[in-house]
Amino acid sequence: MGAGANKVLLPLAGRPVLAWTLQGLLAHPDFGPCVLVIHRDDAGEMGEMLERYRWTDRVRLVEGGDERIDSVWNGLQALASEDCQWVAVHDGARPLFTPALLSRCIQKVRQYRSAVAAVPVKDTIKQAADDGKVFATPERSGLYAVQTPQVFAYDELTRAYAAWYDSGARHTGPLPTDDAMVMEQAGHPVYLVEGDYENLKLTTPDDLVLAEAILARRGVKAPGQANSVESLASREAAAAAGNSVSTPAGTSAVSTPGASPASPSGTDVRTGMGYDVHRLVEGRALILGGVDIPYEKGLLGHSDADVLLHAIKDALLGAAGMGDIGRHFPDTDQAYKGVSSLLLLKIVGEKLAAQGWSVGHIDATVVAQRPKLAPHIPKMQENIARTLGIAPDRINVKATTTEGLGFAGTGEGIASYAVATIRR
Repeated sequence: MGAGANKVLLPLAGRPVLAWTLQGLLAHPDFGPCVLVIHRDDAGEMGEMLERYRWTDRVRLVEGGDERIDSVWNGLQALASEDCQWVAVHDGARPLFTPALLSRCIQKVRQYRSAVAAVPVKDTIKQAADDGKVFATPERSGLYAVQTPQVFAYDELTRAYAAWYDSGARHTGPLPTDDAMVMEQAGHPVYLVEGDYENLKLTTPDDLVLAEAILARRGVKAPGQANSVESLASREAAAAAGNSVSTPAGTSAVSTPGASPASPSGTDVRTGMGYDVHRLVEGRALILGGVDIPYEKGLLGHSDADVLLHAIKDALLGAAGMGDIGRHFPDTDQAYKGVSSLLLLKIVGEKLAAQGWSVGHIDATVVAQRPKLAPHIPKMQENIARTLGIAPDRINVKATTTEGLGFAGTGEGIASYAVATIRR
């Protein structure tokens, strides 16, 4: 970078690069504790950044090692005290990932126990000797440029790293350049997931210029504005409140009518109903209420196809007179491809809050012949309550069958009904 300082602390659209990266991870509903692996010389500045953004309760500083592999190993060991089933390793210098990319990785790792973000190589690749003479041109169709995050089962990745150290490979060959290599050498299958060409690793000064342009196109301008993950929610919430906001193209503004004057406290209560249905297919994870449910089929859809949360979002939007999820999250928008419905539920909650609404109660029913859902309902209710920031006793989820009748009874699909009450 030639900046004379750690590149992840350089300013990007008014914030340190690393602040964008951390905020994007912490804003995603599926991500828990985070360890930030750093050089000891940066401890003071990193600590001040965590204090400034109020992240000290969710991000722990861990001293890194001589090489990347040593730093990741230190981070994995620091997470040993946490209850981790999955672990994601991400470059601090990649601040432009989207919530949809994170959700795709999470869905993939739940299916295959590994998920490595990657994009097809666009350019022809040459292999050359030290003097520049080309000796091979690999077939481009099977080549991918690997990115982060790279997500694996925590226990498997930890054992793979331990095995690498025990093997003495450090002294006999080139060091692994990513976590997928460590897993491959340990004999674990590694699966790629669709990455994003905008998920840049900032390496040169030109990369910083390009990153600022990407953020500007996404509508992120001021230092106080949210990052590439949260800006989606904040821009939409602002639009719902009647503010003028930049569109993703960054060239025009939209304005919607503001909320009507609030009624006296506690007197303006409204109810909405939601319904949704999705087809069951092989090769997809079954996610209901943000819970990954073991089953041989999953629901087909543009996002994670969480039919329960879709019905709840429609009920909430209907109660507020704000249309439906198709209006707010169209399936023609690639930003929502594979995205977690919990994240979209969070955005809906913010849209309601922007117009002065709070959620009073949600009652929902899932209609499915199989699998048995009762054991998963408490976790569903917990996920919904946490995402909307309300007490769990305001959420009621039920499951029923159709006694073998209809598409749900024959196992072709799953439906859900929801009723939501909101108050101003």
